Amino acid sequence: MSTLVLASASPRRLALLARLGIVPAAIDAPDIDETPLKAEQPRAHARRLAREKAGRVAARHPGHFVLAADTVVAVGARILPKAEDAETARHCLALMSGRRHHVITAMALVNPDGRVREAESESTVIFHRLTAEDLDALIADGDWQGKAGGYALQGTAEAHVRWMAGSWSGIVGLPLAETRRLLRAAGYPLG
Repeated sequence: MSTLVLASASPRRLALLARLGIVPAAIDAPDIDETPLKAEQPRAHARRLAREKAGRVAARHPGHFVLAADTVVAVGARILPKAEDAETARHCLALMSGRRHHVITAMALVNPDGRVREAESESTVIFHRLTAEDLDALIADGDWQGKAGGYALQGTAEAHVRWMAGSWSGIVGLPLAETRRLLRAAGYPLG
C-alpha cells in the first residue's frame, strides 16, 4: 500500500491532517524560492508553489502519495509576504486593518503513478480597525513569525476578526473538506 508524504514542515498542517485521521509516513519539506513572479496573481502564485513543492518532494519519494500546500494572503492583487520580522508583520497587519483580504490555500497531490491533482480554497477575512495598542499586542505575542500576512488565525489575531467567509482550516493552512475530497478522488484510503 502506498503511503502519504507531507511536503511541509508546518505543525499546523500536520495537526490538521490528524483531524482527518491521517498520520503521514514521512514529512519532507522542500526548500524552494517562494518569491512571486513578476505580475503573478495570488491564486496563480499559490498554485505554482504547491505544484513545485509536491513535485520536488515526489521526486524523492517515488511510489507514494505526496501532499503539498501553499497559503497566500492577499489584499487585492497584492501578495503579502511571510513575516520574518516584526516590522514586516506590523506593516501587513496595518494594511489589513479594517479591510477585506483573501486567504488562498492551494494544494497539489502527486499520486503514486506520478499524476498530479490540485484543489484550492479561498476565504475572505476582515479585521476590525486595529489600534496602535492592538498592533503592539499582536506583534508582542509573536504569532506572526513566519506566517503569510503576519498573523495566525488560530492565535490571538482571531479576536480581531470582524467577519470571515470560507474555510477556517484553509486560513490556518490546509482546508480539510477540500483535502479530503482531493485524497478520495486520488484513491487514498480514508476512514
